[in-house]
Amino acid sequence: MSTKALLDAAMKLKPEERLTLVEGLIQSLDEPDKRLDEIWAEESEKRLKAYREGKLEGIPMEEIFK
Repeated sequence: MSTKALLDAAMKLKPEERLTLVEGLIQSLDEPDKRLDEIWAEESEKRLKAYREGKLEGIPMEEIFK
């Protein structure tokens, strides 16, 4: 079913049914992606290792918030 067909069907629902549908869709967008968390954790470890090995310079917090 196409997005337009889904929208057309949703528009035929009662207002409270549409609200339930919208709330469900919004909730589904708020679910964390565990794979994304893993990717960021790996990247953080790589950056920390590079910093400790002197391959990456730190930036003072004061400069970041200027």
